[in-house]
Amino acid sequence: MVCFRLSLAPGSGLVLLCLVLGAVSSYALELTLMNSEKATCLYAKWQMNFTIGYETTSNKYKIVTISGLGNATYNGSTCGDDQTGPKIEVQFGSGFSWTVNFTKEVSTYSVENISFSYDTHDNTTFPDAKEKDVFTVYDPVALRIPLDDIFRCNAVLTLQGDKVVQNYWDVHVQAYVQNGTVSTKEFLCDKDKTSTTVAPIVPTSLPSPTTTPTPKEKPETGSYSVNNTNGTCLLATMGLQLNITHDKVTSVININPNTTDFTGSCHSQTALLRLNSSNIKYLDFVFAVKNENRFYLKEVNVSMRLDNGSVFSTANNNLSYWDAPLGSSYMCNKEQTVSVSGAFQINTFDLRVQPFSVIEGKYSTAEECSADSDLNFLIPVAVGVALGFLIIVVFISYMIGRRKSRTGYQSV
Repeated sequence: MVCFRLSLAPGSGLVLLCLVLGAVSSYALELTLMNSEKATCLYAKWQMNFTIGYETTSNKYKIVTISGLGNATYNGSTCGDDQTGPKIEVQFGSGFSWTVNFTKEVSTYSVENISFSYDTHDNTTFPDAKEKDVFTVYDPVALRIPLDDIFRCNAVLTLQGDKVVQNYWDVHVQAYVQNGTVSTKEFLCDKDKTSTTVAPIVPTSLPSPTTTPTPKEKPETGSYSVNNTNGTCLLATMGLQLNITHDKVTSVININPNTTDFTGSCHSQTALLRLNSSNIKYLDFVFAVKNENRFYLKEVNVSMRLDNGSVFSTANNNLSYWDAPLGSSYMCNKEQTVSVSGAFQINTFDLRVQPFSVIEGKYSTAEECSADSDLNFLIPVAVGVALGFLIIVVFISYMIGRRKSRTGYQSV
């Protein structure tokens, strides 16, 4: 017998799920499989999303993020038998499917591989896809776990592909449940192990909605890059400070580059830089080309866990920041603010980005922001004013000296 349960929290029933699922934007997939003896043989709970790039009929490149899995089904999921191992299959959306296969050794089991399929015939998700077909990506994992343990990874795990980026977090899975009881002994992923020793990013939250957040010190500047088959294709150097208003509480969070992972992708018309950490599931910066000769920051997406345990998510794909010519970089040393929404702003410091046309892994000539340009303009003006003042002083001194000389001759 096979039982399925998809819920917002352990213990939530199927009837409750059917009533509220459509209104929930962030939830965990949860699956329990039972064998013929009605004993639990596999348990899994996790969250995931997918970023897919595709070429359009106008020969441009678009990126879409798939995160709404509210209509998920689990047809084909099984605990396995003597010939085949356990398998989880998930179907969602219009033509999306996801599969993970497990294998067993003597005292361990392994997450063998993961496959993800998407159908560009779906005109809602891929309305202008140039190639209409079903695409499948395969990723070998080969993660080995003790047989009696449940695998846990709260941090974001990323599988980076050429066109597809897969993200998984809050993962709990035991593919071979012993004696029908899910284990309480956890086998942690490497990121969760390190997160116990590395200080997490702790936001400053204020209890009163009428009180402004305590100003934080300037964030540390981090260096980030994205590589493809041709080498480095995106460079970014910046200090990041997040300003978040959630449930009438304001938080200010400085991004620590020493505890932040980064990944991304590069294409002819778009480029993606994705940051994540123990608190941040993803912070995406999406760049685009406009008028075939300039680039700009077009989109920012974020999903992160706040200090009170709640999840904050927002996105804006209609931005227009950091504009510069293709073949150059954009630079702004002074503080700038990227306003993503009324509840989310990003303050940047010592910023320099180049998402396209990177040569030999180095920045090209920078186009400076207006704030830096104004400062550079004031410097020669100040020097000119100082020199003018000095000339005036010298001239006045000369005239006074000359006048005294004339008075002296008349006395003689």
